[in-house]
Amino acid sequence: MTDIKSMTLEELKELMESIGEKAFRAKQIYGWLHQHFAVSYDEMANIPKSLKKKLEDYPITALEMLDVQISKIDGTRKYLFRLNDGNTIESVLMRYRHGNSVCISSQAGCRMGCRFCASTIGGLARNLLPSEMLDQIYRIQESTGERISNVVVMGSGEPLDNYDNLLRFIRLLTEEGGLHLSQRNLTVSTCGLVPQLYDLAEEKLQMTLAVSLHASNDEKRRELMPIAKKYSIDELLKACRNYFEKTGRRITFEYSLVAGVNDSREDALELAGLLKGLNCHVNLIPVNPVRERSFVRSTREAVENFKINLEKCGINGTIRREMGSDIDGACGQLRKRYMEKTESEK
Repeated sequence: MTDIKSMTLEELKELMESIGEKAFRAKQIYGWLHQHFAVSYDEMANIPKSLKKKLEDYPITALEMLDVQISKIDGTRKYLFRLNDGNTIESVLMRYRHGNSVCISSQAGCRMGCRFCASTIGGLARNLLPSEMLDQIYRIQESTGERISNVVVMGSGEPLDNYDNLLRFIRLLTEEGGLHLSQRNLTVSTCGLVPQLYDLAEEKLQMTLAVSLHASNDEKRRELMPIAKKYSIDELLKACRNYFEKTGRRITFEYSLVAGVNDSREDALELAGLLKGLNCHVNLIPVNPVRERSFVRSTREAVENFKINLEKCGINGTIRREMGSDIDGACGQLRKRYMEKTESEK
């Protein structure tokens, strides 16, 4: 691996030894990358020039901030970043009483094809490197001067479709020497790649797993999420039960409410029946309207009633607090608008 910001401390020590340097240099460089957020070797004051010269073959991944939208309602910030190869990704900073939360992307684009998501409209450009996932957090923390206390991998892309890079990112984010974020302050969202869910359970991480369900039966789920054609709800819930057994971590189910599609009393009761006996929590999300889709968000009353019907059946539910509703709120919208503008200027 030549992406130095994606290397573990042990890998950096091996690199130092391979180029004839002392192992302690690895810790210094690691600190500059993951605590001071250095974007060039010139910033590394205690690294000798001779070593900086040797490291020229190991460029430091750094994102370029193209745009930031700031909500006048609640201070939510939506960032658009450019990667080294010209691809763009977006991230969101949300301020809560309990601390600052950043929602990051795991891929440039997405190939999952979920019908209510703007991220997937242009397909998948490529997977992000661990360093590119980390640098979204680093650049945002640096731009605000405020510590990030929670990270959500729920922006553009399907994290489990970028499995190995995701695991490395988690290690770099949560281990000592960098931000050292508690695994319990990390949430990873997935549309439900069943084999990877079994693999993830074996890692026994203490993060929160959020599973996009969005329907209470296979027929409706297949309409909304193409991945449902590959894995049934039964297969997905079996993998979720296994995940809970292996990790002891309660699972969050994401449920986007679309008016007249999946927001009826019958839908709520059917969903409650599916989740009965599973240690879980349902996050109800009034869908963000996307220009290219005809979906309409459920009314506030329909969302409230859905929650009440779930709770009558013993299923915990919360309605997601809407953040940054006056900016390009839905996943992928800011990136998509930028890409359309760039294309029209050619």
